[in-house]
Amino acid sequence: MNTPKRLGILTSGGDCPGLNAVIRAVVSHATLTYNWEVFGIPYATQGLRERQIIPLRMHSFDLRGIDPLVSMGGTILGTVNGGNTLAQAEDIIAGYRALNLDALIAIGGDGSLRILSELAMRGNWQFIGIPKTIDNDVAVTERSVGFDTAVNTITDALNRLTFTAASHDRVMVVEVMGRDAGHLALHAGIAGGADVILLPEIPYSVQEICEHLAELRDRWQRRFAIVVVAEGIHPPAESPCREKPACGMGQFIASQIGECSPYPVDVRVSVLGHIQRGGIPTALDRLIAAAFGKTAVDLVAAGKSNQIVTWQCGEVVAVPIEQVCEQSPHGVEPDSPLVQTARALGIYVGKK
Repeated sequence: MNTPKRLGILTSGGDCPGLNAVIRAVVSHATLTYNWEVFGIPYATQGLRERQIIPLRMHSFDLRGIDPLVSMGGTILGTVNGGNTLAQAEDIIAGYRALNLDALIAIGGDGSLRILSELAMRGNWQFIGIPKTIDNDVAVTERSVGFDTAVNTITDALNRLTFTAASHDRVMVVEVMGRDAGHLALHAGIAGGADVILLPEIPYSVQEICEHLAELRDRWQRRFAIVVVAEGIHPPAESPCREKPACGMGQFIASQIGECSPYPVDVRVSVLGHIQRGGIPTALDRLIAAAFGKTAVDLVAAGKSNQIVTWQCGEVVAVPIEQVCEQSPHGVEPDSPLVQTARALGIYVGKK
């Protein structure tokens, strides 16, 4: 059908559920449809620099006919998050050539894809990117691999914390990931029945938070509350300290609520941390992973390069990588329909 190719695939940046499902889709389609060889590059660009390669074949990971990749979290190829990759560009490009690769598919966030695109242009690689991030902050695409699973993980945690908060009349402050974008906090906060959601994109007031919690108590006899805090929020304008505290923003908000509340309040903090990255991918993440992997292989077959596959209106659409990188990271629009929905449900989401 096509000239046989040696196709490389790697995962870069932080791990998330669904990466192995992408790898599975790429290997399946490339080998079954195009009869290509597929090679995994361990630990992202580190593997290219060190000339490491792992042959990937259909059913090579099967256990008695069971394919674990569709449901396995993390990444079988390993990943690296951080470091000055471009400073090692010559070694990485030389490694790509030494491995005799014809094309590279990379699964990464906006930072990883931006760097890999630069390497591809310098090295004249055929390159296709697949977006993954639990923060969902890659521009142009409505969904990135891993986001839906992380939202479900946080929602489950909020469900559990709600029962203990109600039992003890406590305010539970739950800090979730989201350094520059509040998509995780917003989606999970609405789904998990939060009373307050604080996002990096929307200013807020501690006084307004306390007034909102007091209204819950006075008007609705609610003696507990759930406050979801994205880790990337900044101290409010009225705070004398403009730097983020070392203890984390969840702990900061908890202490501020304790000081300003008109009622004695028992405030507890839960920092979900890296538990949000783990777990078995949801059905939606598996479907998106399969669609992204299949389309990425087809783009390579069509001779396309420097493209990122995106999810738009239920379909996979290829977009020039420059367009995506120029607009990333993409945060929550302060007046988006989902923010309006949260406010319509009586959730405090910062100042209007």
